[in-house]
Amino acid sequence: MDFKDYYAVLGVSESASAEEIKKAYRKLARKYHPDVSKEEDADTKFKDLGEAYEVLKDPEKRAEYDQLRKYGAKADGSFEPPPGWQSGSGFGGGGYTEADARQFSDFFEEIFGGGRRGGFGGGGFRQSATMRGEDVHARLALFLEEAFHGCEKQVSFGVHEADENGRVIPRQKTLKVKIPSGMREGQHIRLKGQGSPGIGGGEPGDLFIEVEFAPHPQFTVEGRDVLVIVPIAPWEAALGATVTVPTVGSKVNVKVPKGSTSGRKLRLKGKGFPGKHPGDQIVTLQIAMPEKHSPEAEKLYEQLAEAEKNFNPRSKLHV
Repeated sequence: MDFKDYYAVLGVSESASAEEIKKAYRKLARKYHPDVSKEEDADTKFKDLGEAYEVLKDPEKRAEYDQLRKYGAKADGSFEPPPGWQSGSGFGGGGYTEADARQFSDFFEEIFGGGRRGGFGGGGFRQSATMRGEDVHARLALFLEEAFHGCEKQVSFGVHEADENGRVIPRQKTLKVKIPSGMREGQHIRLKGQGSPGIGGGEPGDLFIEVEFAPHPQFTVEGRDVLVIVPIAPWEAALGATVTVPTVGSKVNVKVPKGSTSGRKLRLKGKGFPGKHPGDQIVTLQIAMPEKHSPEAEKLYEQLAEAEKNFNPRSKLHV
C-alpha cells in the first residue's frame, strides 16, 4: 500500500501550526472544489485535501499520524504500520458534511480503521487507536566508587510527545535514579513507563540507562575484577615485605613474596565488585627506584653488584 503524505498534500511543513494547516486547506479546497475547478483530477485532489485536513487538524490524530509517518513509511513510498499498533476508530456526530460523501483512501482506512460510519459534523473523529510510546536510551557516567557502593543520581534525557497542535516535539526529562551496588560498565537499568508517552492512550515506552565509568586515577575494571598497579621498593621485592594496598573504598595489607619481580600479579579474593559472585582485585607489582641514592646506598649497591656479578638480567635477549 502506498504511503500518503498529508503534509505534502496540503503543501505545508511537518512543523506547521494548526492555523497554517487550516489556511492551506481552505486555499486549496477553493481551488480544487469540483463545482468550480476545471482540472481533470480536481475531484481526487479535493478528496485528498479533505482527508489530510481531517487528520492534521486534530492534535491527537496528528500526533498519531506523525508517529506512523516516522516508523511506518518506507523508502520506496510504501507503508506498513509498525508492530504493536492497532486501531479501532469510529465516526459519528451531528450529521454528514460534504466530506462524508467521499470514499476514504486505502491508506486512511488502514491506519485509522476508517470507512464511512457516520459523519464528521459534530463530534469529529472518535479515536481509540493506540500505539506504545518510544523506548528511550540514555547514558550515565559514574565514578567507580559510586558504582561499587551504590548511589542515587539524576539523569536527564529527551522524550518525544505531542504539543497542543499535535506536533511531535522533543522534551527534556529529569529523574532521580537509584544505582544498586555493584553496577558494571555497560550494564543497563530499565525504568518501565519512563520513556516517551504513548499515542491514543497507549502505554508509554521504557527508559534504558546504560552505565559507563569515569576514568579513575588508580583502578581499572575488567568484568567484576578491579585492577591496580602497586609500586614496591627493590628491597621489598628482594626480601619480601608486607605493604599497604588500596582497594575501592578501603585499604588492605598484602604480603609481597620474597624475590618478586615487576609484573608479578597477586590476587585478592573477593575484593573486586560486589555481587552474587564477587570479583577479585588483581594487584600488579611494579618495582620503583628512588630518584636519588645516598652515598651509603650507592656503596651497598656496589657491594650487591659484586655479590651478584654472575646475574645477567638480559640473558633472554641473548646479549
